[in-house]
Amino acid sequence: MARLYPEAMTKPSLLAACAACFIASTLPLSALAVDQKMIQQLKRLKPVDQLEQRCDTEGMERLKADKVIAYTFGRPVYEPTHIEAKGAVFRRNGEWYKLAYRCTVSADRMTVLAFDFKPGERIAHKDWPRLYLYPP
Repeated sequence: MARLYPEAMTKPSLLAACAACFIASTLPLSALAVDQKMIQQLKRLKPVDQLEQRCDTEGMERLKADKVIAYTFGRPVYEPTHIEAKGAVFRRNGEWYKLAYRCTVSADRMTVLAFDFKPGERIAHKDWPRLYLYPP
């Protein structure tokens, strides 16, 4: 019977490769996309700003957006490692949309532990100036 895998691919190495793929696929997207430069920049901010920026970045990654703003339609509720932003917005493909999100981070505010979001309706261009929204 012909083998479908090379001689070097023994069962233990095949299992290791499968395990590595599984582990990588279960990592949060943020663990793959946030680099050391960004972490250094975040650490220069006040804790509340670290929290908001880290969660906004997570929202950008998950929504494939180029911008997230937590406070456009209302003030977010902050706790030391949690933010609830019911009045947020995000921009994708040149359009702004309403957004609500909840985000929980690690004690150092660098790792997102949970991120729940609900995208909303598109915001009309005529409303952008009043809301301080801008084109890309």
